[in-house]
Amino acid sequence: MSEFNVLIPKLGESIQEATITKIFVQQGDAVIEDDPLFEIATDKVDSEIPSPVAGIIKEIRCSENDLIPVGQIVIVITLEKSEASVPDSSVLISDTVNNHDNIELKKTGRFYSPLVKSLATKEGITLTELESISGSGLGGRVQKNDLLSYVEQRVKRLIEPNTQIIKVQPQQIVPPIHTEKPKVSVSFGAEDTIIKMDRIRKLIANHMVMSKQVSPHVTTVVEADVTNLVLWRNAYKKEFETKYSEKLTFMPVFAEATAKALLDFRQLNASVDEDSIILRKHINIAIAVATNDGNLVVPVIKDADSMNLVGLTRVINSLARAGRDNKLNPDDLQGGTFTITNFGSFGGIIGTPIINQPQVAILAVGLIEKKPAVMETSTGDAIVVRHKMFLSLSYDHRVVDGMLGGNFLRRIADLLEGFEPDKNI
Repeated sequence: MSEFNVLIPKLGESIQEATITKIFVQQGDAVIEDDPLFEIATDKVDSEIPSPVAGIIKEIRCSENDLIPVGQIVIVITLEKSEASVPDSSVLISDTVNNHDNIELKKTGRFYSPLVKSLATKEGITLTELESISGSGLGGRVQKNDLLSYVEQRVKRLIEPNTQIIKVQPQQIVPPIHTEKPKVSVSFGAEDTIIKMDRIRKLIANHMVMSKQVSPHVTTVVEADVTNLVLWRNAYKKEFETKYSEKLTFMPVFAEATAKALLDFRQLNASVDEDSIILRKHINIAIAVATNDGNLVVPVIKDADSMNLVGLTRVINSLARAGRDNKLNPDDLQGGTFTITNFGSFGGIIGTPIINQPQVAILAVGLIEKKPAVMETSTGDAIVVRHKMFLSLSYDHRVVDGMLGGNFLRRIADLLEGFEPDKNI
């Protein structure tokens, strides 16, 4: 009988290992497709892994609390007779030729979900192309993100007309993790309290250390006068909540301005793979969210540049609620191309954040404060009260120099200072 190997799935670009927190099956158990097999935890999210096939659990190669690399086999399933033909099962895939006028249904030896088949047809991906795509799902199964990444790499030109496209597979852009760390001798006394880091805190710590080792960080700071924005929000927030059933915060405006600036400065929406720069087609903005247990998650707003202020508000509020309650799913945390962190939410005026690898920059927004400012009037200079805030940008100096980083940050500040709400809101 045929066997199926269940692997630790790829859950994100920066995730290279996961902890087995719970195993739901035993050797000899019968399972059907989508039965839960085990639960894993990473620094991003906890996930329940279902069985992709029906069969009998032949072998379990892990124990609870084991830390296992992505891609390693953890369970072997003997396929039932009805499933034994999985490698030869008939899956209808549209083999598109030219302008979709000659479509032929064929059989393939790989399993594809209805969503993947639908996307393949929609994007004009041939059967031969689909067979060549490396899958990041269980057992090498091609998932939605694998297909979208493949489509992205097929694009022959980016917005920048003179930019050469670098063709890479998604798994190639994960920066190396340096496991050797300098040891620091720490002394402590009888009255000191020792608290062991929990699993998530240790993983966050390792990711932060890795980012500083991989990327030479530079931080640029500007001050923005956001008086118009503050006055508009103060006057409109109650009406906005009544109309859309959503609380209006400043973060959607920050995200909107950042997305617009990234359209103008594509080099900031990028990753580095050794000596190649990968310019991202999609603008997926990650928002750092503190969880109720004191840790940090970074959910992602997909295609943020395609949303208006109402859409951004709804997505950000939903992700923030799920993040605080540890209810995010793996897809909510994948695909980020740029990150925003809000130091002002806990009273910070300026921050120097660490880049969220494999991105090349991160924006920190500070507390909005009333400050005296000098303004030119028709009768001369006058001191007036204005609402101001600091914006700080940390960027990877390997690929972003001071002029580029400074101009990008200034563009965000200009958009916030000249804020004008959509008339349709």
